[in-house]
Parts: sequence; structure tokens; C-alpha cells
Amino acid sequence: MQTRGTDRANQPGQAERRSGARRWLSLALRVATIVAAAFAALSLAAVLIVRFVDPPGTPAMLADRLLGRAASIQHEWRSLSAIADALKRAVVASEDARFCRHAGFDWREIEDAIDDWADGERLRGASTISMQAARAAFLPPSRTILRKGAEAWLTVLIEAAWPKARVLEVYLNVVEWGQGIYGAEAAARHHFGKPAAALTPREAALLAAILPNPRTWRAAPPAPGVARRADRIQARAAALPWRAGAVCAAG
Repeated sequence: MQTRGTDRANQPGQAERRSGARRWLSLALRVATIVAAAFAALSLAAVLIVRFVDPPGTPAMLADRLLGRAASIQHEWRSLSAIADALKRAVVASEDARFCRHAGFDWREIEDAIDDWADGERLRGASTISMQAARAAFLPPSRTILRKGAEAWLTVLIEAAWPKARVLEVYLNVVEWGQGIYGAEAAARHHFGKPAAALTPREAALLAAILPNPRTWRAAPPAPGVARRADRIQARAAALPWRAGAVCAAG
């Protein structure tokens, strides 16, 4: 049975432990605040720079080189005007049909994905072109909650700082289209032996069709499943309200 004296003797030790825990918690919060502020400042600077300067590479390209995942990196930056309208239309039709009407997040698509998951279907992605551009241009390849949070923050910055044309231009130049193949120009030359400016609507639809799994699926020659997917994309692309040479002219 504890005595009143024993309780008093334990109180200083307990108070010291609580004080130490509070100090560590305070330090952890300060460090987290500093890290978050630094990331916010650096990411804002990076987004503003890429608004005007074409990046020479991406974290995914660097990872391919360092980890030896690709024998070589194929990547040639092209301005939006040097990429066929057919590819722009096909990618928007395939990846983000409401690209011209949302501010970075397609809430309708997100709600539909959640509803489908609640009904027992496989959880599917609802990433917009803006979100994909954010992670492809600025973030290393990984699947963590921290990366998703960073992607969301970068998407907000991108939509605030870049016009839609720049969002699409960056996306088309940094997205992966095969093992070590990045961007529309490298993809067009690898799969069809021609520049991105010369792609036909069918070739553009085939390239858009392999975006969900570019390291496994082939655009030329396409497997039957890829060909059927390209058929649907080509039909949707033809129905987009898109004026030649303009991005989101009708959006």
C-alpha cells in the first residue's frame, strides 16, 4: 500500500517526464512547421519558374537513370504548337474530359470513383491532367499519403499560376510513354517513327490509350484491348468542343 510520502516522492519525477514530453512535442511541431514552410516556399518557386522555363528533366527520369530502370532516356521538349492537335484532343478525351472546366480537381469524377468503390468496384484513380502534371514534373515516383498531399498542393499552385495551355504543354512533355520514353515527341518517334506534330488521329488515340500502363502496353502494334480502348478515345476526341490550334477555346 502506497503512502502519502511515496506519492509525493513520485510527483517530481512524473512532472519532469510530462515537461520533457511537452518539450519534445513542441520541438517536433516547430520542425514540422519549418519543413512545411520550406516546402511551400520551394514548391511555389518551382511552379513559378516552370511557368516560363521548360524543365530539362523530371524526378522520374532521374530515378530511371540512378536505378538503371531504363537503358537510356528518350526526351525532347516540344512547344504545344509543335504537337498535333489530334494528340491534345485524344489525351484530354482519355485522361480528363472536363479539363477545361475544372480548377485542378474534378470533383464529379472523384465522387463517382468513391461511389463505385462503395458499390464494391475496384478503387480507380480520378487524377486530372493538372494533378498528373504536378506529380510528373515535380515529385519522385512513389505511392505514399505524403506524396498525394504534395500533389494536391502543387495542383493548387499550378492552377493558380499557369494557364491551361501551359498545364497541357508540361503534361505532354513529361508524361511517361514507355520504358525510358518521356513526352509526346519521344513517344511519337518511338512508337510511330515520326514527330509529334505529324501524328494522325488514330495514332494519337493509340498513344493516349497506353497512358494508364505505358511500360506494359504498346501503341504499335496494339493489343486488341488497347485497340478497343483507342476506338473509344478517338470517338470521344472527335466530339470534344475544341477549336484547332487553341486549348480550351470553348471551355
